[in-house]
Amino acid sequence: MKRTSDGDPKMNRSTCIASMFMLFGVGLPTAAAAQATAIRILTPALTLNPSATDYVNNYVEATSAAGIQVDVRSSSIRGMVLMVRCTGAPQVALSDLLVRTPTSPGLGGASISAYTPITAVDQQLWRTGFRGIGWQRVVTDVRIQNLMNYDDAPGGARTDYTNTLTYTVIAL
Repeated sequence: MKRTSDGDPKMNRSTCIASMFMLFGVGLPTAAAAQATAIRILTPALTLNPSATDYVNNYVEATSAAGIQVDVRSSSIRGMVLMVRCTGAPQVALSDLLVRTPTSPGLGGASISAYTPITAVDQQLWRTGFRGIGWQRVVTDVRIQNLMNYDDAPGGARTDYTNTLTYTVIAL
């Protein structure tokens, strides 16, 4: 767990890292909890295996239950924000790695509901304007586009590309 603060005493953050792998991957969850917020990464690794149809479409994606599942909670009556960013040395170009969430933010909330390129700085993926009861599940759909930009190994062998997504929940 990594706990950070930008100096605002009303803002608490919990950060947890999920690894996203294209073609092959193994990852371990990092549990995180803070005084007013908590986060659980239920999908610590995601493997995307492009099919022949994906190559024709020039993208591969994992959506809904096949996407990244994250549980969040906050004791704030004003709600919370779930942020996501790509950290480390990405092997898939950030402009080719797209995210969105089909999870409804509820009254007073907002979310990225259309595929949007991931960035190296926190992006607000999902925000709710009220305190939920217990854990709230937020799903991240992932799409990698421009598949032809990523070479396969000679002889048809598999090539692995790895990006790491970091989630942060912030109490409002």
